[in-house]
Amino acid sequence: MLDPVLSHWLDAEAEALDLGHSDPQHVLSQLASANVLRVGINTQLGGTGGNLADALEVMANVASHSLASAFVFWGQRAFIEYLLHSPNSGLRERLLPPLLSGQLAGATGLSNAMKFLSGIESLQVRSRAEANGWALNGRLHWVTNLRKSGFVVAAAIEREEGGAPFVLAIADALPGLQRSDDLELMGLQSSNTAALDFKDVQVNEQWLLHDNAKQFLPAVRPAFLGLQCGLSIGLARRSLQEAESHLQGPRSALLGLLHEQQAQLEAQVQALKAGLLDGRFLADPAALFNIRIALAEATASAVQLELQASGGKAYLCAHGSAFARRWRESAFVPIVTPSLVQLRAELLRQAQVSAQ
Repeated sequence: MLDPVLSHWLDAEAEALDLGHSDPQHVLSQLASANVLRVGINTQLGGTGGNLADALEVMANVASHSLASAFVFWGQRAFIEYLLHSPNSGLRERLLPPLLSGQLAGATGLSNAMKFLSGIESLQVRSRAEANGWALNGRLHWVTNLRKSGFVVAAAIEREEGGAPFVLAIADALPGLQRSDDLELMGLQSSNTAALDFKDVQVNEQWLLHDNAKQFLPAVRPAFLGLQCGLSIGLARRSLQEAESHLQGPRSALLGLLHEQQAQLEAQVQALKAGLLDGRFLADPAALFNIRIALAEATASAVQLELQASGGKAYLCAHGSAFARRWRESAFVPIVTPSLVQLRAELLRQAQVSAQ
């Protein structure tokens, strides 16, 4: 269960956050005040304990109220995972406290890197080696949680001189780093999603997350993708809950379908939690990809069932604004990186390699 104050705020602001009518600078402070950023993190590091499965449930709970807020939450929590997996203890000690308190926003600039890992696209930021660090040039086209009052972004970097790409944390105030205006999205507008341009941005070695992206990215991928699945889970659960509230009279004919979808959804949730906890996704990422696809499809089915259960009033602005928001939110689930198309392409590639 979420803190009641956070639940009330999310419900009250959900529509405005989706449409960009609520100040996005407030989202992290609300999440931090409810201590949700600390779930699944060792108490010795400033967390409240628990594991990734616990963090996943909190992510899903937030998503059931507001996907825009959950998207910000995921960005922050994913960056925290990067620090937890980094051998750079000094960087972790500097950044983790302000990230957990919500004073600093952690931006997940590794969407491009996850595509690179699967051979879908090349890295978009390149480095030139300099004394004690690097000069960076390039562009990240879509980065979430770039809070204007202060952020740090993670990016995988290609070396101009060749060699293994590496992963950096990059602070917002560096000369040459330019944040675009917020991207104009169909929904989730208050998620601080924008592009970043790098023009000879100087970063020193103290900001190195890992010196080999091809080792680091597979290690953080289960948390990156697993926590992202919380968006699907929360939205699907909320739509099924709303559908159930309408299944009286003639619409009770949908009860069997509702129960079937609920059972299928929770089976995927349990498989996801088990894989996150026992580490199987490190050796078998395809299993995680298949769960992500199944959960996205479950979300689409749940929102469609909510529409059928609600009837025509869901299409009336006076009654259906919350449903209309969930419909927009559900459209985002299949295309957030890694998209379903990218995952299916990677699964096909793996199957072809295995068949050789």
